[in-house]
Amino acid sequence: MSAPAPSPLAIVDAEPLPRQEEVLTDAALAFVAELHRRFTPRRDELLARRAERRAEIARTSTLDFLPETAAIRADDSWRVAPAPAALNDRRVEITGPTDRKMTINALNSGARVWLADFEDASAPTWENVVLGQANLIDAYTRNIDFTDERTGKSYALRPAEELATVVMRPRGWHLDERHLTDADGRPVPGALVDFGLYFFHNAQRLLDLGKGPYFYLPKTESHLEARLWNDVFVFAQDYVGIPQGTVRATVLIETITAAYEMEEILYELRDHASGLNAGRWDYLFSIVKNFRDGGAKFVLPDRNAVTMTAPFMRAYTELLVRTCHKRGAHAIGGMAAFIPSRRDPEVNKVAFEKVRADKDREANDGFDGSWVAHPDLVPIAMESFDKVLGDRPNQKDRLREDVRVEAADLIAIDSLDAKPTYPGLVNAVQVGIRYIEAWLRGLGAVAIFNLMEDAATAEISRSQIWQWINAGVEFENGATATPELARKVAAEELDAIRKEIGEEAFAAGHWQQAHDLLLQVALDEDYADFLTLPAYRQLRG
Repeated sequence: MSAPAPSPLAIVDAEPLPRQEEVLTDAALAFVAELHRRFTPRRDELLARRAERRAEIARTSTLDFLPETAAIRADDSWRVAPAPAALNDRRVEITGPTDRKMTINALNSGARVWLADFEDASAPTWENVVLGQANLIDAYTRNIDFTDERTGKSYALRPAEELATVVMRPRGWHLDERHLTDADGRPVPGALVDFGLYFFHNAQRLLDLGKGPYFYLPKTESHLEARLWNDVFVFAQDYVGIPQGTVRATVLIETITAAYEMEEILYELRDHASGLNAGRWDYLFSIVKNFRDGGAKFVLPDRNAVTMTAPFMRAYTELLVRTCHKRGAHAIGGMAAFIPSRRDPEVNKVAFEKVRADKDREANDGFDGSWVAHPDLVPIAMESFDKVLGDRPNQKDRLREDVRVEAADLIAIDSLDAKPTYPGLVNAVQVGIRYIEAWLRGLGAVAIFNLMEDAATAEISRSQIWQWINAGVEFENGATATPELARKVAAEELDAIRKEIGEEAFAAGHWQQAHDLLLQVALDEDYADFLTLPAYRQLRG
């Protein structure tokens, strides 16, 4: 008996957008509907499994490599599929949302790869979801240009051979797209909307351009979630009639549970895998989320004190490089988030030296590439990797067999000689309010205090406030982390913002709403799994 026809999807609670008919075609929506019918039930089961695993960590305060997959780790014979030519050299990657100006600037940036982001660097308004897809279609057909109304400056694409290769990041499994529902009124997972629209419209077009549909997979928590993505890829390639193995996926190892399943994640995706990435803020957020009941030894210091040289972060990054190279995959390093100042060359000089040291470390550790948030950082990162790679596209032949990481090393948080500080609390509140306010206006990538921040920043900020209060942390000035102290700091920050920007701009923004939402997710006894879940309910458009 043949499978039932997919239910038609309805667009709900959304104002019509210019050009949406080019993206939301009947054929594209039929494909998304079929993805939803086939894979959402498994998505739901895996989200339930996340909750069960979190409860187990709360009970035991530990994690270990999985005994049931030991044979996969012990089998030295398997490798991921060879990288396609367009993804073989990834020494510098730039990240950013898919608005029109960013699309052109990122493709022109000189980076080898652009992470075109529908996830943490993009607030999921319906306009961002749909028009971001239109911008990518326009980029591939070279029908894209942009003129800045404020400055009059025009932007256009460079020749094709100078453009970055696009690796698109859909939303994580936990987020639904409320504007697209099935016949029963159930929303389609945002991951399947983002992936489905992009793949349907561009897979063949990208092959014709000598590239392919390449993806970054965020927020993965287990190899079973990677298996689900692999099954999505297999079905999608058959559906549009392109060869199996055309899709390539790089998985962000940005959850603590995934750090214990790196080999298994590559194994599940081995016909479609192209690498793993080591991030920082989401990874730290995941540690707090999972070990929030674990007592003082799991209390993180200020986020800026947890650099990639912290012992437990070194264990994570070195294990990632070793794992990737053992299996023939690319190891991609973390973000340089600094935003250069046009007015303060001294600030730039200090920051550029820090970026250079960070990228030198990654290249010398064996990474094959790394991320930057701003085009001005591309040459700095490129120089660091050029020094190590020379003319080679990567250093996957560097196996890092000297690396030995035990399960306990990945969660040895108390090996870091640093403590939470009162300025750290103030910064978490400042950044949290400023980021959430911008997100509620539809901006996902926001420059705050000379750093490009995304949703992961807000997650670690509110998580640290929550953790410090629940651990009763005493700061260096004698103050104790309490809900009352957090409210006091937040009120002072709101008042400072009002004075800084003026009454008119303050009233026009979402400042009180952002303040209230930050305190909600930082102070509620029930820790919200993701800030973006309650925030999405307040996001208009």
